[in-house]
Amino acid sequence: MDMSDVNRNGGAQSRSHPTPPADDVGPGDRWHTIVAEIGAATAAPLTSALERIHALVSSGRIDRASLRALRDEVERARQAGMIGQQITRFASGRLRQSHERLQLADTLKGVLAHRQRETQARGIVLKPALKPAEVIVDASLLFSLLNTVLDWALDRARSSIEFRIELKAWPAHALLACRFGLRPPDQPDDAEAAAPGSLDTLSWRLLEQTAWTMGLPLDRQEDGHAVTLTIEFPRTASDEVEGVSTLEIDEGFAPSSNSKPLAGSHVLVISARRELRAQVREALRNMGLVIDFVSSVDEATEFCRDSLPHAIIVESIQRGEKFAHLRDEITQEVPDFVFIEIIEEGNTFEMSGFSGSNIAKVGRDVIDSSLPSALMFELSKGL
Repeated sequence: MDMSDVNRNGGAQSRSHPTPPADDVGPGDRWHTIVAEIGAATAAPLTSALERIHALVSSGRIDRASLRALRDEVERARQAGMIGQQITRFASGRLRQSHERLQLADTLKGVLAHRQRETQARGIVLKPALKPAEVIVDASLLFSLLNTVLDWALDRARSSIEFRIELKAWPAHALLACRFGLRPPDQPDDAEAAAPGSLDTLSWRLLEQTAWTMGLPLDRQEDGHAVTLTIEFPRTASDEVEGVSTLEIDEGFAPSSNSKPLAGSHVLVISARRELRAQVREALRNMGLVIDFVSSVDEATEFCRDSLPHAIIVESIQRGEKFAHLRDEITQEVPDFVFIEIIEEGNTFEMSGFSGSNIAKVGRDVIDSSLPSALMFELSKGL
């Protein structure tokens, strides 16, 4: 893909949104549309799930395929609700961004490596061609943006997804382009995939809102066969004096001051005890995280087979050979993957790397006060 193509219309549909659109659709109409889409995306899978539950109540039985379908339906509804919460948070205008110097290519590589299992399970091939580019952005928002770009592309891509990072000649702004086909290359045109509006999913709405919040112009071009999204980063390290004062740039790690900087991150908890699950759930309740619970390492291994969460919290009683094998397998793919162990007694809080340990530790007596901070610190290190 030639990055010079991103500014050519060539008969393709093209949009550029440095700020929320106001010419074609009023703010009220736009929010009416988004609320309706969230409602539909939530209601449809829940209705199907409710029908399965009624069938289960009537028959007293459910097969493995139906159970998996039930879980998928509930997960889709939960995801729609989480996207709605994130859109509202980003649109509130109350976020205080903490600008940092970040290598865009390194951050994107980390996101793609983390989600390699998911893309492989869907039969999607990732094709990155990433030139180094240092940008000045909020780290947690960049993490959210890149994951949302991949979410949106995975919703519609049929074979591969290309990512490119290059620099514009003038002004010297970094450009991130994502391109994918709307149909497999060996099949005829897919009328449904290419239908107008089919790309305007909830993930797209979140992508738009995140980019607007960060002040990043978007350009989307469609030609009926493929779509190319280009995101421009006006604030680059070589251009720091234009629009960003040195006082606004955090040198090194400085987590964003957002009230929920890691909202939407996915955490898996391995614990068979209901009281510990409830304690962890309550401690993390206000962080906007997606939290799943499993009772054993075997269940965790199965859970991670097709996709990885962003962090795993494990109670100490579950640590053994099986967990060590799962941890080794995951860290081979994602070296900085976050693991946090809940120690049965005491008020311990140890960061990963302390005393040579590659897993953070939190004592059960201080779960409420220390687990949110431990999770935020460990996850933010990888941003």
